[in-house]
Amino acid sequence: MNQRRILVVDDEPQIQRFLNPALTASGYEVILAATGAEAERLAATSAPDLIILDLGLPDKDGKEVIETVRAFSEVPIIVLSARDREAEKIASLDLGANDYVEKPFGIGELLARIRTALRQYAAGTSVPSRFEANGLVVDMVKRVVTRNGEEMHLTRKEYQLLVHLVLHAGMVVTHRQLLASVWGAAHVHDLQYLRVFVGQLRAKIEDDANNPQFIRTEAGVGYRFIAE
Repeated sequence: MNQRRILVVDDEPQIQRFLNPALTASGYEVILAATGAEAERLAATSAPDLIILDLGLPDKDGKEVIETVRAFSEVPIIVLSARDREAEKIASLDLGANDYVEKPFGIGELLARIRTALRQYAAGTSVPSRFEANGLVVDMVKRVVTRNGEEMHLTRKEYQLLVHLVLHAGMVVTHRQLLASVWGAAHVHDLQYLRVFVGQLRAKIEDDANNPQFIRTEAGVGYRFIAE
């Protein structure tokens, strides 16, 4: 009775034929759209719990659909993106998409991203007081970070960067989003600055900063905090 509804927006029949039974078998109700206009109409009238959106639609750019939907809804949007459209992935995320999955993709990865997006959406705007994953604990009340019981001494910016990442655990966060959140709008182009701080943070919380367990790089796009 609590079946989640997913709107799949893709004009490729093979993608629809693949996703429809796969998502249905995983317990989701699926509605399909092949154009941007149809997607916008269904997003407004069918109350989907999540949207899977291809960027290359026949009538309009998928980024336009994101902008339109974000004007009236915060429903999670997962973008399907070709590997060579890095700039479009970044633009989509900055416009309000929650995540992206590269084509070709595996259903297991997509289902994991769907679960993460739905879980975060269900949590709403509430901010947890404590985050814990694989021995890393971030106490947001005491502003203390420990790893396997040992306190990590972070600078103010390192702590803010870590908190922003863990609050979006499992989701990709763009360079621009991180820089604007932690350093302010005037620093959204200071990519090297961000890389330095991510490196410092990894050196403190990771077992091996060269093979990070927590803070994964999304090449050319941003970072994803892994909380499994």
